[in-house]
Parts: sequence; C-alpha cells; structure tokens
Amino acid sequence: MEEQFKTTTQYDHVIDSCKLIFLKKNKDYGSSWVVLRPSAITDQLFIKVKRIKSIEEKGNSKVNEPVLDEYFAIVNYCVIALIALTEQIDPSQNAINSELLESYYDKQVLATKNLMIAKNHDYGEAWRDMRISTFTDMMLMRIFRIKEIEDKGGKTFVSEGVEANYRDMMNYAIFALIRLNELS
Repeated sequence: MEEQFKTTTQYDHVIDSCKLIFLKKNKDYGSSWVVLRPSAITDQLFIKVKRIKSIEEKGNSKVNEPVLDEYFAIVNYCVIALIALTEQIDPSQNAINSELLESYYDKQVLATKNLMIAKNHDYGEAWRDMRISTFTDMMLMRIFRIKEIEDKGGKTFVSEGVEANYRDMMNYAIFALIRLNELS
C-alpha cells in the first residue's frame, strides 16, 4: 500500500507539471489544437517519441530542447487526443473556455490515473523495474497501433481501440518522468 501511495503522489506531481504547461500554452495559443485531425495528433506524438528514441540511441542531442520536455508534451498530446475523442468540440472554435478546458483535462487525467492504479494492482508496479528505453519503445508501439486503427477507419476485431492506447502511452510517459526524476 505504501508503494501505491508513493506512485500516486509521484503521478500527481508529474500531472501538476504537465497541466501547468498545458494551461500556459492555452493562454499563449488558445485552443488552436482543435483543428487537428486525429491522424495529426498521432503524428505529433510520433515525432516526439521518435526524437526521444533517436537521442537514446545516439547518446546526444543537437537541438537545445531537453528530452523531459518531450515527455511532458507526450502527456499533453495524449490528453488532447482523449479530449478530441470524447468531447464534442467544434473545430472552428479556437477559444474553449479555460475552466471548461481544465475540466476536460482533469477528466481525462483521472480516467488515465484510475487505469494506472488498476494495472499497478494487477501487475505489481512492474514498471518500476523497466528501463526508460522500454517506455519509449512501448509508446512507439502504441503509436503504430493507433496509426493502424486510424488507417482502418477505427475498426478493430479484438483490440482495445485508440483510447486505450492513448491512455497507456500517457502512463508510460508519466512513468518515464517519474523514473528520470528518481535518477537525477
């Protein structure tokens, strides 16, 4: 039980940082992301994860943007994808009320956190023994799954669908941020 408390505390700390970035960017850009089609959000996530993997494999970066920022962006793009999937947002609307947007954000984070808690119960927090590079690979695999489902018009035979994959990807990014914080 103590490990679960530690995880939820660390999880909440990461989410607080992600949400702060999300809300500040909303002040800068408004809700301009509402014009993105699902495939564009998936491709944006692909770019972020591919950069992380490239830096992991090369051992360095030539762009002066920390890898941590990519993980924060992955979390926030997953929230954006989940909001786009579950809420009825008019793409011509570039200014979602900030309180409403924050409630959408919180709703998606809570659902994803509850999934993490349930999976941690069943898997015994196995993620704590995983390599950070594995989180990267798992996120990339989820992106390829989502792209395949999108290319098939959302139809699946037995898989969970895109929402579950966004939630898993979000949790892997949060786990990576937790682990990176522990290692620093």
